[in-house]
Amino acid sequence: MDLLIVNAGSSSLKLRVLADDDQVLDERSISDWDGSAEPLKSLQADAVVHRVVHGGSYSGAVVVDDEVEAAIEELVPLAPLHQPRSLGLIRESRRGGRPVVACFDTSYHQTIPMAAATYALPQEWRERFGLRKYGFHGLSHEYVAQAVEARRIVSCHLGAGASLCAIADGVSVDTTMGFTPVDGLVMATRSGSVDPGLLMWLQTTGGLTADEISDALEHSSGLLGLTGKTGDLQEILAALDSETNRLAFDVYLHRLVGEIARMAASLGGIDALVFTGGAGEHSAPLRAAACRRLAWLGVVLDLEANESDAYVVTAPGSAVTAYVVPAREDLTMAAQARPLMS
Repeated sequence: MDLLIVNAGSSSLKLRVLADDDQVLDERSISDWDGSAEPLKSLQADAVVHRVVHGGSYSGAVVVDDEVEAAIEELVPLAPLHQPRSLGLIRESRRGGRPVVACFDTSYHQTIPMAAATYALPQEWRERFGLRKYGFHGLSHEYVAQAVEARRIVSCHLGAGASLCAIADGVSVDTTMGFTPVDGLVMATRSGSVDPGLLMWLQTTGGLTADEISDALEHSSGLLGLTGKTGDLQEILAALDSETNRLAFDVYLHRLVGEIARMAASLGGIDALVFTGGAGEHSAPLRAAACRRLAWLGVVLDLEANESDAYVVTAPGSAVTAYVVPAREDLTMAAQARPLMS
């Protein structure tokens, strides 16, 4: 059974048709996607498999019916950049009569222990609203867990959206994103973790509305907020002589290495550090800067290997092995969907 794998981002769309043996039969990538479902009609397959950012309490992939579609729609406010676009594509796919499967970025993190997943908020709130750390980028982190043979892995998915995952024996035990994908690392346009008291102050004293704050946290914060011009890390790295760009990168790096250390602490040590996602895979300066700051963990970079984006970018004898792994969420999605098809 050929599967059409649909990976919808906030502004990009990746389509790939996989055969039973995971051979790529056809593909299409749109970097400036307007949200239209029209591209789905250009690729033929027996079933359609969609990446959905927020899956709530779903612990695995599911065949989409009316109940699942309604559940995905209820979660739109928690992932407003991605969820509406995925939902539109799912509805279009269901009209075509082919089986439709949803794979959730949150499912992989259902194994996180309660100590890491629980917010120190009133119990009544937690139970009433389902407040917990959900975590995201699970499809990417799960692929890393399968691709790298190591017991304790810190997976770094670094793209426009970015998160880390602490993986113990293939299982997620902690991650940086939380109830929503705004939490954690500094991202292209998302703020990452911010003092909640600061946000309350902006409402009560600063006079900003909840909608204004939410829009800024999603669309005009992160690297874009720090530079005032761009959220593109590569552009920032190309002009570090600018004081503004230097500060933006320093803030990004400070949060990144601090969170890697926290993930390592949750694992009781680290055997492998994995870089994936657009910046993780293609930015040698970013990897070099991060590894230098992590030398105390036993990370020894191989400069030549790092510059060539090699699979292993640490030197022989490094206590921690650092890898560059191309993101292949499509393979994880296909593996989750095929058992449902039978």
